[in-house]
Amino acid sequence: MSIPVIDIFAGPGGLGEGFSSIFENGERVFDIKLSIEKNEHAHQTLLLRSFYRKFPLGKIPDLYYDYIKENNRKKQQDILASLRKNYEEEWKMAEDEAWNFELPYPEEFDEKGNKKGGYTEKEIKDRHEKIDIRISDALSENEKFLLIGGPPCQAYSLVGRSRNQGISDGDHRVHLYKEYLRIIAKHHPAVFVMENVKGLLSAAIDGKKVFDLIKKDLRYLNTIFEGIESPEYCVYSFVKKPDSTDENGFPVYNADLDYLIRSENFGIPQKRHRVILLGIQKDLIPEELQILQESEEITLDQVIGSLPKIRSGVSREIVGLNEKEKNIYSKIKNSLDNWKGIIHEYLNKFDEPIKNEFEELLDIDYQGASYFKIELEEENNSLFKPWYYDKNLSGVLNHESRTHLKEDLGRYLFSSLYLKANGEFPRLKDYPDWLLPEHKNARDGDKFVDRFRTQKPDVAATTVTSHISKDGHYFIHYDSSQCRSLTVREAARIQTFPDNYYFCGSRTHQYHQVGNAVPPFLANKLAVIVYNIFQQFQDQ
Repeated sequence: MSIPVIDIFAGPGGLGEGFSSIFENGERVFDIKLSIEKNEHAHQTLLLRSFYRKFPLGKIPDLYYDYIKENNRKKQQDILASLRKNYEEEWKMAEDEAWNFELPYPEEFDEKGNKKGGYTEKEIKDRHEKIDIRISDALSENEKFLLIGGPPCQAYSLVGRSRNQGISDGDHRVHLYKEYLRIIAKHHPAVFVMENVKGLLSAAIDGKKVFDLIKKDLRYLNTIFEGIESPEYCVYSFVKKPDSTDENGFPVYNADLDYLIRSENFGIPQKRHRVILLGIQKDLIPEELQILQESEEITLDQVIGSLPKIRSGVSREIVGLNEKEKNIYSKIKNSLDNWKGIIHEYLNKFDEPIKNEFEELLDIDYQGASYFKIELEEENNSLFKPWYYDKNLSGVLNHESRTHLKEDLGRYLFSSLYLKANGEFPRLKDYPDWLLPEHKNARDGDKFVDRFRTQKPDVAATTVTSHISKDGHYFIHYDSSQCRSLTVREAARIQTFPDNYYFCGSRTHQYHQVGNAVPPFLANKLAVIVYNIFQQFQDQ
């Protein structure tokens, strides 16, 4: 049985990867028919992975591996041209599946009345028609299918709301969840899986909880979209069975937190807490609904500790302030000698208890690369062979360190050594005065006191977010001898992307894609539950 999937707000494909990684008799159980993503770099990642899935496991073309292993951009583009020429049919199928398209939202204007985004009513109507045609073309008539995805989550994030003192109904990201609902109402998936951030549970508009509005909308879709007839949907949790059902047969949960998935409890090496809803047509509810089963925690060191050691880069240092009190920088040559000199300079300033935790400065004259070959060793985690490992890769992708400001290298070094000495990373109040950032209230302010966070090796990592694309301050490697933030591949390991999953675009774009994704291995576990539901459909 092949179950068709429509994936919207797909990002780089974390949900889709998890669902498409279930096999029966050598065939993929879930078949992604269409994935929609507006970001061009995430779309390129989706397109390449869609191409990868057009081949049976073990028969992936060598040209695919040649492409993802190549560090030279010009040579890589030549390989891509050959790949498209030699596998024209499979590439065309991938292009039909991965669609670079933005779901519409109402026009937005700035304070001066200038348009800053959004679409007119006519443009929204035209886009709806295009979306509906693509979805209908991708599906067979009356076919039971699965809808997956989640609207952009920034508007619901707790951090964003604390800065902005609430969210506005004019924020287009609030409206985008209605696009998800419109597609449900129009196309009637048998099942949907909708993902969003924890902040969704407490987000409110004009005093009304967004989460309550979403659940109500799902129950009464016919009243929302004029001219569209839709079935009713029951919304379930993946981690808890309903406490009861109401008089109309809808599931009832006593607490909104019952919908929250704490990923570290389910074999994901990350404390990522997300709301993921399971929706099923009310007249298709099966007799049995499974829930996720907890498993042993996987630690950060287990999933990144065996990756090659690479040193950080160094870019520049602060040499003063201008009249507007902005930093003046001086460039530093990024060499091993300069890097080692900086490390020793800071070590000599630290107090003995901290300094004594530093074991050895390795001669790592290497910042990694988009790809480099190594001898892979068996890793001490349950995900290595069944999930991360690909024997045809023979190396590591996207494992390249950033270059860092000299002053940040000092803070990273101090933070990682402090963690080793005290079992906890330091807050700004714990830093020596000379190492503090120059901004006001660096020590006494109550905002971002943990802005430099060394990840603990012996527990699951903290949540990888898209902010990792801006800087690595929240994702400092625990190994002080490397003195750096996490690489894209390390972040991807935490997010449970397979090692052969290649992220397109610049390193900044790669970080952003990884941070925005749903962990594929978690999605894989959700897929097992959803597959059981579809199997019961077959028996009905």
